[in-house]
Amino acid sequence: MHLKLGYRASSMEVSEIIMLVLCGIFLIPSLASATRFDQWWIRAFDFPRIQISILISTVIIISIIIFDFSETIHFIAIALIILSLIYQLHKIFPYTWFAKKEVMKFEDGDPSDNISILVSNVLTPNTQYHKLLEIVHRRQPDILLTLESDKKWEEALKEIEEEYKYTVKVPMDNLYGMHLYSKLKLEETEVRYLVKNDIPSIHGFVRLDDNTKVRIHCMHPRPPSPSEADTSTNRDAELLMLGRDVREQDDSVLVFGDLNDVAWSRTTRLFQQMSGLLDPRIGRGFFNTFHAGYRFFRWPLDHVFHSNDFTLIEIAREKPMGSDHFPMYINLNFERPAEEEQEKPEPDEEEKEWAQEKIDDAEPRENGV
Repeated sequence: MHLKLGYRASSMEVSEIIMLVLCGIFLIPSLASATRFDQWWIRAFDFPRIQISILISTVIIISIIIFDFSETIHFIAIALIILSLIYQLHKIFPYTWFAKKEVMKFEDGDPSDNISILVSNVLTPNTQYHKLLEIVHRRQPDILLTLESDKKWEEALKEIEEEYKYTVKVPMDNLYGMHLYSKLKLEETEVRYLVKNDIPSIHGFVRLDDNTKVRIHCMHPRPPSPSEADTSTNRDAELLMLGRDVREQDDSVLVFGDLNDVAWSRTTRLFQQMSGLLDPRIGRGFFNTFHAGYRFFRWPLDHVFHSNDFTLIEIAREKPMGSDHFPMYINLNFERPAEEEQEKPEPDEEEKEWAQEKIDDAEPRENGV
């Protein structure tokens, strides 16, 4: 009898130690992502905040069951892990239905100045061209942007060029090719290499009608990862340079593409503040576009940001098309009066200084930075 009781006590102590270790482990994602270090393994914690929140919640529940709270360390561990959860939830809360919407819903009248965009990271080795074409034919977007598209994808998409007469084609075999197709007239388009010589971006204007043209920026910066870049510096600099330039331009603006950064990261939020652009997902949902193959491991990598003179008609994540990304569809209406009701994000001086430091730290590309 005494042996059995002793065994149970010993077993409980082991369980408590395990839970204390787990509490410590799940402090790491919050502590790491709260720093400004840009090593890839630290910035990687910015991505799976939803998953981390679920795991932390599980640890909290099990800890409450396991701990008998006879030791001070039990209270400290629970308090710290709850703070970690609060930090994670604070970051993702704006992208839930409980948050205030940043972009107004288009409500009245005929959307005569609307523009619809389909963004699709096609994954270069993917050969299921027909699946993307099916989405294009069904949705009939005004603009299609493909990312990771090479010559094979260019050939496969030729059939839409009769309808999409305006194109900018940058086929590449390094997973950074991009193709822009538009029913609406494109003007002053140029391909730029902002940070790296092999990472293109497309810039120019799209004309909605004779009186209205909108500046567009199509982006696909390199992500921080062991196979791509040791740090997030170049990705961050590319986004923040664009944000700085957009703020200085007195134009209606659309920025879209695979930014290889999540909506809730410090860099993307700072990009919004620097540019003054709005995110229609805020208050509407996560719209996780990556990874299409793993339901539990998904986060929002594909984005459409716009100036405050647009309102939202529709936003949707499309069906999978063989890539590791879901395509992203958005339909916006140009409404100049909306500027009075939709407030631009603003950076503070500290954030501006940090953004400039990131830009200065980026690898120079023949004075391109």
